[in-house]
Amino acid sequence: MDVQFLNAGLNEMNQVLHVSTPNLVTALETNMFGFLMKFGRAPHRELYEGSNLIRFTSGISFPFFNGVLRAQLNSESIDTIITETLNYYTAHQIPMFWWTGPATQPPDLGIHLEAQGLISKGELPVMAIDLSAVPQEESLPANLEITLVNDIESLKHWVRIAMVGFEIPDEIFDDLFELELSLGIDSKQQYIRFLGWWKGLPVATSALYLDAGVAGIYYVATLPEARLQGFATAMVLAALHKARALKYYVGTLQASQMGVNVYNRMGFQEYCKMGLYLWTGKPS
Repeated sequence: MDVQFLNAGLNEMNQVLHVSTPNLVTALETNMFGFLMKFGRAPHRELYEGSNLIRFTSGISFPFFNGVLRAQLNSESIDTIITETLNYYTAHQIPMFWWTGPATQPPDLGIHLEAQGLISKGELPVMAIDLSAVPQEESLPANLEITLVNDIESLKHWVRIAMVGFEIPDEIFDDLFELELSLGIDSKQQYIRFLGWWKGLPVATSALYLDAGVAGIYYVATLPEARLQGFATAMVLAALHKARALKYYVGTLQASQMGVNVYNRMGFQEYCKMGLYLWTGKPS
C-alpha cells in the first residue's frame, strides 16, 4: 500500500490516471475515502485523521454519514482501538459504518469488528470504467431531461430523491439538506450533482466527485414510480460524460448487488471490494 499516495489523494487532486495505472486500486479507494470524508469536513462536523484510522462524523443519525476508513491497526492495539472508537460513537448515539478494503490492516479486521458487536452488511464491488470507451453521445430515455443542481430548489429535489433511493428516513431531510448545502451547489466544483426530470417532474439523481485522479459516481437513485426505464443508467452516463469533458480517463463507483449487472453492461469492471460493518451507536 502506497500510504503517501493515499494521504495525498485525500487532500488534493492528483494527476489524472488511466485504467492501466499500477496504483489504480489505491486511487479508487482514495476517491471513495475523499467523498465520505467531506461529510466530516463540512462546517460544524468532525473529522479525525490519525495514523491508524480515519474517523468522520456528520452528526446525522444515519450510518452512511458517519464512519471509519483506512484502519491500519496492529495486533497489540487492535481491540483497544476498536473499543475506543465504538465508545465514541455510542457516547454520541450516532450509527456508523466501518469500511474495510485493500487499505485495511490486518486483512481479517472484520473478525475483530464482529467480535465487538458490529454487524457485517456484506461487500460492495468497487468498479471502474475507461471513459474513452463510453459512447460520445447516448440518447436519453423518452421524456427524460438531465440538469445540473445549481440552486436551492433543485438541491431540495435532489436530496429528497436520494433519500428515497437510499431508504433514508424522512425526518432526516432538514439535517441532510443542511449538510449538502454546506458542501456547495456550484456545478464547477469538485462535487457535481445531477438531477433527472421525467415529464417535468424530478425523479432521479447522481453525483460526480473528482479526487485522486479519477471520477467517482455517487448517489445514483431513482424514485420507485420511475424505475425500470433506464433512468439510472442515463444518470450515470451524464456524470461520466461530464468527467470526460473535464479530461478524466477513469470513472469509478461502488455497486450494489442489484446494480452489478447493469454496470457490467455499461463497461465497468470490478477491481476490488469494500466491506461494510454496521454499528448502531447505542449501548447494547
